[in-house]
Amino acid sequence: MTAPVAAASGEFTIGGNLTVRRLGYGTMQLTGEGVWGDPKDPDEAVRVLRRAIELGVNFIDTADAYGPFTADLLLNKALHPYADDLVIATKAGFARTGPGQWVPIGRPEYLRQQVELSLRHLGLERIDLLQLHRIDAKVPVAEQLGELAELQQEGKIRHIGLSEVSVEQIEEAGKTARIVSVQNLYNLAQRDAEPVLEYAEQNGLGFIPWFPLATGGLAKAGGPLDQIAKEHDASPSQLALAWLLKRSPNMLPIPGTSSVAHVEDNVAAAQVELTDEEFARLTEAVG
Repeated sequence: MTAPVAAASGEFTIGGNLTVRRLGYGTMQLTGEGVWGDPKDPDEAVRVLRRAIELGVNFIDTADAYGPFTADLLLNKALHPYADDLVIATKAGFARTGPGQWVPIGRPEYLRQQVELSLRHLGLERIDLLQLHRIDAKVPVAEQLGELAELQQEGKIRHIGLSEVSVEQIEEAGKTARIVSVQNLYNLAQRDAEPVLEYAEQNGLGFIPWFPLATGGLAKAGGPLDQIAKEHDASPSQLALAWLLKRSPNMLPIPGTSSVAHVEDNVAAAQVELTDEEFARLTEAVG
């Protein structure tokens, strides 16, 4: 039996007991403009999710804020009952006050409400990985993580992660709850989170780079991505994802799309193997 395409990306075990294929899928683009409301083609969104699973993806990243709840309901419609090996990571900690508007809210009662709603909308009894979408500067970190730790003790959350944080914030949060993953902006062209990635490697955390395909001018005709992509008979996007996968064994890219053709293209990046020299060329291209 032929291995699914995503299997070529390798595996990573989150929190010591959640083994996923490293190339996953992110649901944010399965919503309307401004990450608000329903997508233009809900049926295609369902097809995208099912196709990702067919290609071997078993790690899906979502959030209550996507829609809000639009992506979660689509996941439920498309994939429930879920396969035993499917890990759904979700996030809580943003209020949505309109299209394109994101307001961090880390009050314990709000986080509890959102976790309960996520369980209902996703059709789950326990969330495998709940990430604090943002640390709310107006609420003590110990209160935010303390509430998630209580939900974990109640069996409603399996593991806890963070999003858009510094090394210092990870360590502060770790005083209250065990942190197993971090989700920061990171891609070939935007590597400000390098210290956080290195911390994740040193401490066994999964690193989930959001916005993994922000390749910008690197993908233009004649650029470094374009040149090496032609050598591999690959797309520039596949090359950008291949670079992330080679960068670190802890890397869990979650490219998102609302198109079946694009999800097929993205997942095929798992089969693109860069040489050390090619990796260095790409790395230096934005140095």
